[in-house]
Amino acid sequence: MLWGRVTYEMMESYWPAVARGDEEAPPAMREWAVKLEAKPKYVVSSTRKDFPWTNSHHIAGDLREGVQKLKDSTPAGVLLGSGKLATELDRLDLIDEYRLLVHPRIAGHGPTLYQGGLPGTRQLELLSAEPLRNGAVAMHYRRAR
Repeated sequence: MLWGRVTYEMMESYWPAVARGDEEAPPAMREWAVKLEAKPKYVVSSTRKDFPWTNSHHIAGDLREGVQKLKDSTPAGVLLGSGKLATELDRLDLIDEYRLLVHPRIAGHGPTLYQGGLPGTRQLELLSAEPLRNGAVAMHYRRAR
């Protein structure tokens, strides 16, 4: 899991407490929290240096170099979950695949994907699309080269 500082702090403020049983949560969420506790978590931040949540690691220095090193050492892939960070990694051509979950809801405000824009368009190849029971659609794309 690769996050920016803001996403890390949001996750850190909730999931460890669920894993410990300090926060009320349904069994499925508690099960996920315990799994998340064990997973390696990598954080990109230029302002924060201390990441006490179990298995958290700081990626410091050159972003391209740090993330490429992580990708090279993680053959199963790296799951990215931060909007601003995704924009920067896309600019650096470090995103190979996109997994998007589209919910049947239109938000009238809030950040958009790649809010700051990209230098060019991205051509994607659909690998799969799966409608879910709740009406959301899970889509998996690969970057067309």
